[in-house]
Amino acid sequence: MILVSACLIGENCKYNGGNNYCAAVVDYLSDKPYISICPEVCGGLTTPRTPAEIINGAVIDKHGSDRSAAFASGAEEAALICNSLNIKLAILKEYSPSCGVNYIYDGSFSGQNISGSGITASLLRKNGVAVWSENDVVRNSSPRSLDGSR
Repeated sequence: MILVSACLIGENCKYNGGNNYCAAVVDYLSDKPYISICPEVCGGLTTPRTPAEIINGAVIDKHGSDRSAAFASGAEEAALICNSLNIKLAILKEYSPSCGVNYIYDGSFSGQNISGSGITASLLRKNGVAVWSENDVVRNSSPRSLDGSR
């Protein structure tokens, strides 16, 4: 079983009400069991919602409101799902303050990114879940298996 960011398979849960559909992810999942979630929605945030970025370790929306508790709650929900279903792989949306795997936005709301991980990606890694971004799937027709082989 694989956990996947719901926006990557076309669910309209992105902050602006849209999605981040990724054909490579959908193709990769076509013959695999998976469950999709949006940690931000699981944390109680609405769709659409004010965009948020990580600033000094806190998740702050564009209006200056601290949304850290909602993001932490959504991350905990994702971790509980992985634990209860023995999920060892998650494919998450790069750059997201929840799901960013290797990069997140820099906190300036200018579209610039920096090295870092989102709240959910970090917690899943701490819990032993391998975390890939959609870019890992796009770059590799067959992403690394959990043991690192191809």
